[in-house]
Amino acid sequence: MATSEPAVPVQIAHSGLAEEVVVLEWLVDDGQPVEVGSPLVVIESEKTQLEIEAPASGRLEILVPASDMEVPVGTTIAQIHP
Repeated sequence: MATSEPAVPVQIAHSGLAEEVVVLEWLVDDGQPVEVGSPLVVIESEKTQLEIEAPASGRLEILVPASDMEVPVGTTIAQIHP
């Protein structure tokens, strides 16, 4: 019996810039295919804006929508299903 591959988490990495960030804009729509290394989302800390790239190829499932709410660093904001 074949097992499906687990989803790959997309997390906000600890960069030392801040403890919380804001998810400003998703560059890919929920459910769309993505390629490893492609830009997924723009986040903002108090000092800078950064793009997070896809850690794997597959279909994107957004878990945290873009909003003005602060999200703790380390949070899984999406998953990529192979």
